[in-house]
Formats: sequence, C-alpha cells, structure tokens
Amino acid sequence: MSVVVSPTWLKEQLAHHADKTVVVDTRFKLTDEDAGRKAYLEGHIPHAVYLDLNKDLSAKPAKHGGNHPLPDMDMFTAKIANIGIDQETTVVIYDQQNDMFAARLWWLLYYVGHDHVYLLDGGFDAWVEQGYEVTTEVPKLERANFTPQYRENEAVDIEEVKKKLTDGSATLIDSRSKERYLGKTEPMYAKAGHIPGAKHFFWKDVFNKDGKWKDTKELEAHFGSLDKEDEIIVSCGSGVSACPNVLALKSAGFRNVKLYPGSFSDWISYEENDVETKGE
Repeated sequence: MSVVVSPTWLKEQLAHHADKTVVVDTRFKLTDEDAGRKAYLEGHIPHAVYLDLNKDLSAKPAKHGGNHPLPDMDMFTAKIANIGIDQETTVVIYDQQNDMFAARLWWLLYYVGHDHVYLLDGGFDAWVEQGYEVTTEVPKLERANFTPQYRENEAVDIEEVKKKLTDGSATLIDSRSKERYLGKTEPMYAKAGHIPGAKHFFWKDVFNKDGKWKDTKELEAHFGSLDKEDEIIVSCGSGVSACPNVLALKSAGFRNVKLYPGSFSDWISYEENDVETKGE
C-alpha cells in the first residue's frame, strides 16, 4: 500500500528531510479521552506533534450528526497550518499500533486536498520495537500556509445515504464488530443493530494476523464480494473506524468510495429510522 510506510522509512525521512516533514501522533482511547495526550507527553517519536480525536479531529456532538462529527473545516485547516503543514509537506501519522485514529486524520487531510500523507505501519509500538529514539521534547514548529482544495464528493450525509439506499445506487458497509453490527452488544449507543441494508466489513480485518496492513492483493481479495464499479459508502459508529476501510478500499482499487461521517450514531438520532439486527 503506497500510503503505508515502515519505521525505517520514517527514520530515514527524518534524517534527511526533517524540515519538510511533519509527524503527527494521534493516540487516543475512547474510554479515557486524556490517555492519548498523556502517552504522547510520556514519550513520542522525535518531531511528532499531538492531535486529539475529540479536540482536533472532531466537532462537539449535537442532537444529530453523530458522536464524532467532522470538525469545522476552517478551524481544522488553520490547525494543520499552525503545526507546519502546507501542500508540499510530507505528513506521517501514527497511532499506538494500527488503530482507527490515524486513519481518521489521513481521511481528513485527503478530504481537504493534501496528497502527501502516510501512515506508519504498526504505529508507535513498531517504532519502539525497532529500537528507534523516543523523546519527551515537544517540537517548535513554524506556521505554514495551507489552502484547502476540498474533495467534497468524498463524504455523504444522511439524506444522501437514504436516497442511495432507496434507489440502490450505492452499497453501504458497516465497519464495526460483527457483534455490534448484529445488535448482540452495544456499548456506546441507545439502540443496537445496523442501518438496514448495510453489509458487514469489520475494520480490523484490513490487517494481517501480525497487525500490519494487508497488501493490495490481500485487500482486493478481502473486498472481493464488492463491485469496483459501484459507489461504496462506508460507515461505522461515528465515522472513525470507517476510515481504515475507506483507505483500504481505495488501496484495493475502488474509485468511488465515500465516508458517512455521522454513521450509526447519526442514523439512530432520528427516531423514525429503523435498525436491523439480521445480516451477513
């Protein structure tokens, strides 16, 4: 996968092109919103700056829109400029391992038109396993200028999801665990199940048993039941764990892939919307 890089690649990049590279730490825990920042302060990859899922990569939730709505884009683009990102900057994002939060930032940067964004395969743990340097020093970054070029057709809202499910013009997939998809358990929301008609593709299945990203051929096989000519809308609980599936689908050669940022938490915020507990 062309957007996934190894710890050794990143080490070489920082050794030779540190002035043109911004590293972003996105570690986060949904059950402890301060854990990621604490982990960053206790030790991170040199030159890395921290961005928080709730404070930087999402807006505050409202009645509708899901639990992690997309951030205000003017504020988001200002933040990435403030940490030194312009259109030519190489951006490398990492998580604790290969988790959903790094992919969320990857998607946001892709959405605003950045073309040089990479994920560190295996995340912080893989970096440490290689014996590479860890620091507690918070970098001083010079502000850059970033002019967004939005790829607005990369996201859909609930009205578009309803329309395309009704007329059959798109395939909806649900990225959550099978148990949550089937409504057997639901730790986050008041209703359990999935959006009627959604197919199940657990986001963690884009990784091999060793936790590393599957390669292009493996991803093509994984999504083999889907048609590359179809429009694929990707959902999850709140538009975060869907992002690894979006990236994986694009890497597998799917060209018409869209994120439903509100996802299941937005869908069930409307009382009239049905949920399903039967499926694949």
